[in-house]
Amino acid sequence: MTPEVAGGFVRRRWLLMGLLAVWGPGLVVMLADTDVGSLVTAAQSGAQFGYRMVLPQVVLIPILYMVQEITVRLGIVTGKGHGALIRERFGPWWAGVSALTLFATAVGALLTEFAGVAGVGELFGVSPDVTVPLATGFLVAVALTGSYRRAERVGILLGLVELAFVPAMILAHPDVGALARGALSLPLADHGFVILLAANVGAVIMPWMIFYQQGAVIDKGLGGANLRAERRDTVVGAVLTQAIMLVVVIAFAATIGTHHPGVALNTVGQLSRALAPFLGPVAAKVLLGLTMLGAGLVAALVASLAGAWGVSEVFGWRHSLNDRPSRASARFYVTYTLAHVLGAAIVLLSFDLVSLVIDVEVMNALLLPIVLGFLLALEAKALPEAYRMRGAYRAVVTATSLLVIGFGLLMVPTTLGWW
Repeated sequence: MTPEVAGGFVRRRWLLMGLLAVWGPGLVVMLADTDVGSLVTAAQSGAQFGYRMVLPQVVLIPILYMVQEITVRLGIVTGKGHGALIRERFGPWWAGVSALTLFATAVGALLTEFAGVAGVGELFGVSPDVTVPLATGFLVAVALTGSYRRAERVGILLGLVELAFVPAMILAHPDVGALARGALSLPLADHGFVILLAANVGAVIMPWMIFYQQGAVIDKGLGGANLRAERRDTVVGAVLTQAIMLVVVIAFAATIGTHHPGVALNTVGQLSRALAPFLGPVAAKVLLGLTMLGAGLVAALVASLAGAWGVSEVFGWRHSLNDRPSRASARFYVTYTLAHVLGAAIVLLSFDLVSLVIDVEVMNALLLPIVLGFLLALEAKALPEAYRMRGAYRAVVTATSLLVIGFGLLMVPTTLGWW
């Protein structure tokens, strides 16, 4: 090896190590965004409308990035979490409202994810009484290690398990020509299509995502010099999470959407049984099970951390994952653990998990205006002038946020059966 080649190798290695030191918050929060509920929505989209839901998934990439990029700037520039900024700028009353909103959505997310974990266990004949407590214990243990970076690595590994569904898409043998034609067809006059479109758009921003990424860049110790790299981290995460959604849409469009477009797809078991004739029963169980398990666990980890961080920020409690459990950090860790225990208990006591998931979706939609409203207000008030949005970009981001709010609220009367 020549000195020039050796020098190039060393430089690339240091560059990679530098990226790994900064990247993580954006990637893990985006992988968590592709949670169990989102994957079920993607499967329903492909099954009912084939490849016509492909283009919306691509369009959602910049929408997802624009909203989460604001949290990156807020966290890195101010050095404060989302809840702390709300308390500082709008007072303790609104901070309390945000804390309740966050904790409710975090527990709601845990219900969805634990329901998914329970469904995966049932695919292989394991009772929810076993899988849900095991998942709870694992996620609590991850936080108790006293290291944000370790928890982040676990989250990324769990999220990347979602890529297990890529072979399922390949085995489905999608028709490239039909995919291209379908992607350019948007039946906006179809009421059912608009409803599923609203479900996809409304689910792209979860309230806990905003609290998580802002808290994560602080816990990781990122500063102004890391702002550009963290933006890239967020872009890569947005592309990857929507790529997973596309894989699911295409796989179900090529199978169920082509041959049996009316099949019910509300649970993990129904998804697996629908795919079995095309992929084989074993491949359908394994590929779908791994994907749902990874999605459920990473989303549960991120949502619960976001909830614990946000509540602690609002009440001024010590709240770093880099602090091992102690008397000083007890309230933070108790909040984190309580969210898991509460979510697991509700799932184990519920007899209608599908209805439970629907209720969570309605709650998230109703809370979106509060969460995104605070985000835009903080961007305008808490950041120095040099770091604020300007001109056309501000108008685009504001319009995008209003679009997400509108589609989210559209889901409320639909899921409640009023429309």
